[in-house]
Amino acid sequence: MLKPRDRRIWVGVVAIAALVLLTLLIAPRSNRQASGSTFSRAPDGYGAWYAYMERQGTPVQRWKKPSADFTRSRNDAKTTFLQVNTPALPSRLAQTEREWVQRGNTLIVLGAGNPSATAASFTTLHEGIRIDTGRRQQLTDSSSLTNQPAAIAGTDNPGFFTPEPVLSDRYGAIVWEESIGKGRVIYSITPFLAANAYQDEPGNFAFLEKLVTQNSQSVWVDEYLHGYKEPEVANREDAQDWVSYLLKTPLLPFAVQAIVLLLVLIWASNRRFGQPVPLAEVAKTNSGAYIEALAGVLYHANRSEFVTTVVGREEQRQIQRSLGLGDSFTRLEDIAALKSAWVEQTGRSAEELEQILPQGQHFSKQGLLTWLNRIQEVRSHLPR
Repeated sequence: MLKPRDRRIWVGVVAIAALVLLTLLIAPRSNRQASGSTFSRAPDGYGAWYAYMERQGTPVQRWKKPSADFTRSRNDAKTTFLQVNTPALPSRLAQTEREWVQRGNTLIVLGAGNPSATAASFTTLHEGIRIDTGRRQQLTDSSSLTNQPAAIAGTDNPGFFTPEPVLSDRYGAIVWEESIGKGRVIYSITPFLAANAYQDEPGNFAFLEKLVTQNSQSVWVDEYLHGYKEPEVANREDAQDWVSYLLKTPLLPFAVQAIVLLLVLIWASNRRFGQPVPLAEVAKTNSGAYIEALAGVLYHANRSEFVTTVVGREEQRQIQRSLGLGDSFTRLEDIAALKSAWVEQTGRSAEELEQILPQGQHFSKQGLLTWLNRIQEVRSHLPR
């Protein structure tokens, strides 16, 4: 059996470990979903490229609905749909996306493929285009083609079209394209091809501009991937059960901490740490014991007039001091002077003071309590 001291130590260790674990699990993390958004001004955002396209006279339109809605609703050809890859992006093209590309449209996915590390330098320049990654896509490896995010199965021509490099070096492809029917899908190893961090590299912005405008009459960028949604879409998706709602709110950390604290209290038998402290006995004096005994006798004898006389005289003495009339008892014929000083200095009525002056009256238990309350009221109005 653990000693009380050891038990307190273990309880403290468990509590500290729980708090550390909660801090690691619930601590705020950087918002990776906004990476690649044209609304973002962060280094990994595309806000600068979006403004660049407007200056070039080719404004980019933002799509804030699921990509499946785009491919179903956009039946016109020669449209480019740009997606900056996030973990939410599926690994393969859906059937509706393949059919949409087949009609003569272009899908561009930045940050795709199954790149492998190569001996290439991390930073390389390719005709004025800066690339910051040593990974490359090996297009000659047939096994890598079967794992491409855009499988071409289900098209008019069964099997896979041979990918063609758009930007590459001797280590492999950085940007490549695949044809599907009349359209094409373009992939980039890096999702930061024209991110804000490359504003001083005009070749990157121009290169992406060329990719999105080639054989295209309108350019759209997928902002739904980055958490931007049309109101009707947000309302539809937010209509979830209350558990999912709580998981998205700050109530979750508080709830988890409360549960951990409750478990610690239960494990500690719901007691404070340390040995129980006995109540200290109040030391009684002879005077206190005498007063308590006398009060008991008077209570059982129902002699409240003795209490009103003794307590009343002492209260009168305190009133005299507060009103500046000295410490001696006022004679019966001078009560009027005491009342006059009370009225003059407090602005209260003389009857209010007269009700508490000692007259040796007999009160019931409730009447005695009322008389004591009146004394408290008079005290509250005396000059300080």
